[in-house]
Amino acid sequence: MQLVLASTSPYRRTLLEHLGLTFETAAPDTDETPLENETPNALVARLSEAKARAITAQFPNALIIGSDQVAVLDDQVLGKPGNHENAIQQLQAASGRRVNFLTGLCLLNSKTGHCHVTVVPFSVVFRSLSEKQIEQYLLRDKPYQCAGSFKSEGLGISLFEKMEGDDPNALIGLPLIKLTTLLAAEGVDVLYP
Repeated sequence: MQLVLASTSPYRRTLLEHLGLTFETAAPDTDETPLENETPNALVARLSEAKARAITAQFPNALIIGSDQVAVLDDQVLGKPGNHENAIQQLQAASGRRVNFLTGLCLLNSKTGHCHVTVVPFSVVFRSLSEKQIEQYLLRDKPYQCAGSFKSEGLGISLFEKMEGDDPNALIGLPLIKLTTLLAAEGVDVLYP
């Protein structure tokens, strides 16, 4: 059965390549606006499924992977900063504090309609960062399209005091440990593809 990643994220693509499976990518057309009073957990679960379902017409006989992630600080969702000034504000707010990341993961069998949806949490505790450190980090890594304003797979790792969670890949946007389990439930053993 065909495997499809419903994402154009180069980070998610690189992570999925680690499993050694053949897959395609497709851009889901999904409105990512939160619903009124929607919790961050519910948001990422809903959006990961919506992304997978958005491409089912293109791939009627496939296992489709959808994923979405938010960073949460003090019950407030931190989106992608989009620019340098917003990234400075996000990192200043996170300095010396814990930020929780929630990654929604959906594996949809478009042939049977069977859908697995889960949310994988991961937390990071930031070091106390000076304005100069934040500025230098942003100039070097330019994480403006990353929730929370950092790339943990790059220099962003230097911003952390510690990381807590079951799957560090969840922090990058695709929890491979859980995905491997979901694929196995659909008959795909990544060790015997």
